[in-house]
Amino acid sequence: MRRINHWLCPILSVAGVASQIPAQADSVPFWGAQTSVAIDTPTNRLKKGEFLWIGDAVTSGPLLMVVSITEQRGYVYRNGILIGATSVSTGRPGHPTPTGVFTVLQKQQEHRSTIYDNAPMPYMERLTWGGVALHAGGLPGYPESHGCIHLPSEFARLLFGISSTGMTVVIANDATEPQRVAHPGYLAPVRVGGVPVERVPFAQAEEERWHPELSPSGPVSIVLSQGSQRVVVYRNGTEIGRARLTVSGATPLVNHVLVLTDGPSTAPDPYVPDAAKYRWLRIGVPGHLGEAGTQVDPTELARIHLPATFVLQVNSILTLGATLFVTDEALSPKTKAAVVQVVDADPPNAKDSSQH
Repeated sequence: MRRINHWLCPILSVAGVASQIPAQADSVPFWGAQTSVAIDTPTNRLKKGEFLWIGDAVTSGPLLMVVSITEQRGYVYRNGILIGATSVSTGRPGHPTPTGVFTVLQKQQEHRSTIYDNAPMPYMERLTWGGVALHAGGLPGYPESHGCIHLPSEFARLLFGISSTGMTVVIANDATEPQRVAHPGYLAPVRVGGVPVERVPFAQAEEERWHPELSPSGPVSIVLSQGSQRVVVYRNGTEIGRARLTVSGATPLVNHVLVLTDGPSTAPDPYVPDAAKYRWLRIGVPGHLGEAGTQVDPTELARIHLPATFVLQVNSILTLGATLFVTDEALSPKTKAAVVQVVDADPPNAKDSSQH
């Protein structure tokens, strides 16, 4: 692995800032948009400085972040479901951002560079002891950092708030991407730890697949994709089942996030084990904040058709707090497959550890 010959990259004052607040030399600027785009916004249409955040939709399960150098975007997954996407700026020519599988080694909310004129690096999450980190910074729409991954300030704050040391971060480009990483889609393309997920297509007559033994316990997340005509079940970040899905009618499904909660349901619901005790309630997400706490329209539920045996299997593992993400978009775009480098995360020796 080639060593990056610097400690932590500075925030570049020349970066194209979506909304930078004028500040004195010793203050911290604000980069990027102040609020999330609507949940219906396709991630490939995010402009520089923009981000999507639905972190409240899935609040338990392992976290994974994927950074695509070719797209200049980052994707955050919780329990296998996309909860955030953002524009980023990675290393410019001469200061490349290394590709590979990393873990967050250290976090510091207020951090400044000691070698680049005390440049502010807010919400810093260190990925290597050689100088690569996630942090808020300039977002010109192209690679312009000194090796770090620049994020919008508000996105960096939100990610900092839910992440912890040990979170897996996969950085990929077209030449070095692991399977389905450069453009990951709505489901996590790799397991926590960076191992590519093996995806075996359904046989022509196959309607469902169910393997709960792959993850015996943990939080449950369900993704219902009209674009892929699939429903996929994750438990503790691992896929345990999927089935073919059909949706009647010409109107596409609307992107929504629902959580299984207590209280009687007034609508027939194929996912609820006992409709007299449980119901799905919508979560307020960007673009649909006013729907928080509302129930699903029964006419919409009637359009969704799944194998009856699969519904019974899903019902058998549902617990309060399970999350259902409904989208009309595809789950995982096709990409190439290649080997990914695993970066050494051993800390520096005592002499080097004094550097920040």
